[in-house]
Amino acid sequence: MSKLKVLCFSVSVDGFGAGSDQSFENPLGIRGMSLHEWFIPTNTFQKMHAQINDGSKTEGTFGIDNDFASKSFQNIGAWIMGRNMFTPERGPWKDFSWKGWWGETPPYHTPVFVLTHYARPPLEMEGGTTFHFVTEGIEAALEMAKDKADGKDIRVGGGVETVRQYLNAKLIDEMHFAISPVLLNSGENLFKKMNLIELGYSCVEFIPTEKATHLLFNRLK
Repeated sequence: MSKLKVLCFSVSVDGFGAGSDQSFENPLGIRGMSLHEWFIPTNTFQKMHAQINDGSKTEGTFGIDNDFASKSFQNIGAWIMGRNMFTPERGPWKDFSWKGWWGETPPYHTPVFVLTHYARPPLEMEGGTTFHFVTEGIEAALEMAKDKADGKDIRVGGGVETVRQYLNAKLIDEMHFAISPVLLNSGENLFKKMNLIELGYSCVEFIPTEKATHLLFNRLK
C-alpha cells in the first residue's frame, strides 16, 4: 500500500525550509541553498547533477548523509510538488515554455503532480518524468498520484506550503527532515503555528552527522 512521505527535506535551525524572495536567480530563496550543504556533496546528488547536466563527476561522498539521500529515491512511484518548486513564476502562465529547473531529464523518473491554480497541459520529459498540473487541490493530487504509483510510495517534494497543507490534513505517513546548522532568519517557516503532537506525529529517530541532524517522524494516529 502506498505511503505519502516527506524525505530529505532540509530545514534551518530556526525552522525555515526556504529563503525569502525566490527568483530565477535564487530558486530556493536568499541563502536557501545553504540548507542543502549536507546533500550536495553526496554521491547521490553528484550522480543526479551529472545526469541533468551531462557531466562526468559522479563520485561524491558516502556515509550516513548519502544513505538518506539514496533511500529517498527508492520505491517512489510518484511525486507531488507545489508550483513554487516547479517555477518562481506567479499568476497565470505566460506561456508553456518553462520546463522546470532540471533540464531535459529531470531526476524524478515518475509522474510528478504539480499543485497550481492555473491549468496547463501535461509536460512529458525524457527519462520517464511527466509533469501533471493539478488545479483541484491536494487530495485530488494525492488520488492521482496513488493511481499512477502502482503500489509504490509517493513523495512530497515541497515546497514548504505544500508540506504544511498535507501535514495539516494528516495525510503524510512518514517524514525525514535534515536540520542544517544554518540560520535563515526569514523565508518560509515550516513549523509556524504547526502542532505536530496534535496532528499525531512523533519523532522516532534522530541521527547527527557532521553536516546535519536527521530527524524521522511517523504519524501514530
